[in-house]
Amino acid sequence: MTDDEFEQLTEQALDEIPDNLLALMDNVVIFIEDSYTPMPGEAPDTKLLGLYEGTSLTDRDGGWDAGALPDRITIYKDAILEICSSEKQVVEEVGITVVHEIAHHFGIDDQRLHELGWG
Repeated sequence: MTDDEFEQLTEQALDEIPDNLLALMDNVVIFIEDSYTPMPGEAPDTKLLGLYEGTSLTDRDGGWDAGALPDRITIYKDAILEICSSEKQVVEEVGITVVHEIAHHFGIDDQRLHELGWG
């Protein structure tokens, strides 16, 4: 799958996220990268479908936004393509991954996401 095709499928997935949820997000950008590079101390074969980097809404204080860079949600194309066998599955998996990472933006941790079925 080409980068352009994956980007189009990602846009389809984002279009399926309810507007009222997207409207609550603050200072967040979404990126697509080929693959995750493990951090020092992580297993070298660590694979992620997505990653949220930033300060969740629940952790922001009154002076947080003074010069703050946007939070980042990164979608990892290669990992998603590795587990999907059709374009439909790619759209579904990207949607699940984006919702999972948006939940982190709202301060929901992995344990709770697993309990809710978004793990």
